Amino acid sequence: MLLAFSRDLRVVMLRLASRLQTLRHYAATKLPVPQVVAAESLQVFAPLANRLGIWQIKWEMEDLAFRFLEPDTYKSIARQLDAKRVEREAAMAALRTQLERDLQAAGVPANVQARPKHIYSIVKKMRGKSLGFEQVLDVRAMRVIVPSVADCYAALSYVHAHFTPMAGEFDDYIAKPKANGYQSLHTVVRIAAQGVQDAGADVPVEIQIRTQAMHDHAETGVAAHWAYKEAGTKGYAGVSASGSYDAKIAVLRQLLAWERDLSSGAQAGEGASASKAAVLDDRIYVLTPDAAIVDLPSGATPIDFAYAVHTNLGHRCRGAKIDGAMVPLNTPLHNGQTVEVSTVKEGGPSRDWLNPELGYLVSPRAKSKVRAWFNAIAISETIAKGRDAVEKLLQREGKTSLKLDDLAAQLGFKAADELFEVVGKDEFSLRTIEQLFRPAEPEVDADAQMLLKTARLAEKTKATGAKSGVLVVGVDSLLTQLAKCCKPAPPDAIGGYVTRGKGVSIHRHDCANLRQLLAKDADRGVEVAWGQPKASAAGGAPTYAVDVTVQASDRANLLRDIAEVFAKEKTYVQGVQSHSDQGTTWMTFTVAVADTSRLGKVLAAVGQVAGVQWARRR
Repeated sequence: MLLAFSRDLRVVMLRLASRLQTLRHYAATKLPVPQVVAAESLQVFAPLANRLGIWQIKWEMEDLAFRFLEPDTYKSIARQLDAKRVEREAAMAALRTQLERDLQAAGVPANVQARPKHIYSIVKKMRGKSLGFEQVLDVRAMRVIVPSVADCYAALSYVHAHFTPMAGEFDDYIAKPKANGYQSLHTVVRIAAQGVQDAGADVPVEIQIRTQAMHDHAETGVAAHWAYKEAGTKGYAGVSASGSYDAKIAVLRQLLAWERDLSSGAQAGEGASASKAAVLDDRIYVLTPDAAIVDLPSGATPIDFAYAVHTNLGHRCRGAKIDGAMVPLNTPLHNGQTVEVSTVKEGGPSRDWLNPELGYLVSPRAKSKVRAWFNAIAISETIAKGRDAVEKLLQREGKTSLKLDDLAAQLGFKAADELFEVVGKDEFSLRTIEQLFRPAEPEVDADAQMLLKTARLAEKTKATGAKSGVLVVGVDSLLTQLAKCCKPAPPDAIGGYVTRGKGVSIHRHDCANLRQLLAKDADRGVEVAWGQPKASAAGGAPTYAVDVTVQASDRANLLRDIAEVFAKEKTYVQGVQSHSDQGTTWMTFTVAVADTSRLGKVLAAVGQVAGVQWARRR
């Protein structure tokens, strides 16, 4: 709508006149007025007329809309105005005649007129300043129209010399015009009124002093540009009717600023909610090179602009121009600016864009697009990792002819990529796939046998020098090391594998890696058992690093709450890794334990933390 206005300002006049005529029709016919029409007139069209300086339409539209929206308040103020109208008008007529005669006698050719006070402006002032009706100073008002600016200040000097000016009630809009081009001198003085109930008392009277050109511009605003050539090539407030592109953009920028009027009006009680004003304050409107308007949050940058136009444009954005000048990508945009984005043929966003301290992104939409880009890359890498692991397993099992989608379906996944993703994240054990291809050994019997072997081995063997706390059957002082893949700890059932140059690698009995190693070379397998290692340097029992995996719903302070549980259970946390995806967080804690028998109690306590879905040893 604003862009259409900027192309031809006559559209503004027609639109405002049409709405004013609609309000007049409802007032004349006394038909029920749709609330949306009255509210829109007060909150949108009247501020727009004010921004363009067309006060004649603004005042009438505000009074009519307010009359329809708050009829009781309107009638109350109208009755108070009518109660003293005859006396007030008689007194003001005498004052007007006397002031005009005195100014002309003082050499200032002036035409003094009565200035009607509009009901809505009275209500707005009463609400904005918490005043009673009798405290509104400009119910009595006059307007002095003189030929020149010099005459304006001469008239002001005479008024202040012969009447008592009120402190804080003077505004010089000639030296400092309003944004819409309005110019005038405003002052409030006390004048001894005659012929009223409070005869002889000093009553406040507002006096406006302006030239004829200023008066015409105040009444008709930008419409005066076609009638008065003396406004010059740039017209009032820098806006002309020449039709050039620069003029259109200048008008557009002025139109865009009307939202500030609405915002301040809402705070003064114009009927718009404070929330609406806050929303307007948080938005800016900029232009594409083709003059399309883009709505952005306040403080948005050229990258936010690029993502608002198109996601692919945002991904490939590498530079920007604002109003034709090159700027950094983290430059804040402002209303009415024209933004042009430079791109590359291929590429993606930078991780620096997500750093809030660098200020590249403000829009939540743009931030989500950048995060989605990097999440997609991470997921594709995870899927590739999982696919590679599954395919290698199928090769070892001689099942390369099996369709991957069929395998995923047998395991309860909708597609193969879902299987690869959880395998790549280490959330799904390859052992489950192995068990699908061959019957699993009876777990009870195997565990019982391993416990018997461990007991017999503990009876036969001494553990005088084993630093790792593990004994190898039949061999003294053999180098041993705990495998990092499964991280065994007492009293886990364990097995050994003789490596090349690194001694015996100790694995948990159910470790998938140990199974693979023994499948390739069974002769390297050795029986091992937990011994009695030396005490630690601190004098206590030795500890072992164990990995614990936790899945939970992502929330604030989740990591802190889980860490507090470990601390309460006197379980030392050596390290932690975590990642989140779509509201779910996976955490891997490396904890130090003397034996794993207490681990079940600790995991049960972790499982009670709010948001935790499960916690188990990895």
